[in-house]
Amino acid sequence: MQGVAPVMRVLAVLLLLLLAGCGDLDVGGGGVLLSGKPAPVIKTKTLKDVGGDLAKITSYRYPDPRMYQLSFDDALKMHKPIVVEFATPGHCTQCDKQLQLLKVMMNKYEGKVLFLHMDQYYNPEAYDAFQVRGEPWTFVINGQGLVEVVYPGRILYQEIDPVLARLTGADG
Repeated sequence: MQGVAPVMRVLAVLLLLLLAGCGDLDVGGGGVLLSGKPAPVIKTKTLKDVGGDLAKITSYRYPDPRMYQLSFDDALKMHKPIVVEFATPGHCTQCDKQLQLLKVMMNKYEGKVLFLHMDQYYNPEAYDAFQVRGEPWTFVINGQGLVEVVYPGRILYQEIDPVLARLTGADG
């Protein structure tokens, strides 16, 4: 029995090495897209699609209609940086705070960066396309449609502001 533990350790190391060889995949841990990969082109629901009823596109109590004007595929065609927030405040307390922060960022970068909110209840296809599991997740897509940065969990102003400043040429 004493020889079993070292053999198991060797097998575990070999398994990790084999899995590490899968570096060509376009997804990272947890199934999310990796930085530098193209964002999926997907049509998402907009405020127009739900007849202007915010309650049919988000579970957020204080939604900003600007986050629901564009479908993701149309946003990509504008060749501007995009912040896509995957958050369902209806069952995620951190998501509420995350969306509050993004409203501040949206005011700062209005006209330079597009901000889209995806609620799992109303845009589940986006969660599948971006391979998101859990919440919140924030994706910053550059003007060329590539994933610039992926933030799992809540982000801080100090984390996202420098990225958006760099992508827009702003001082930050």
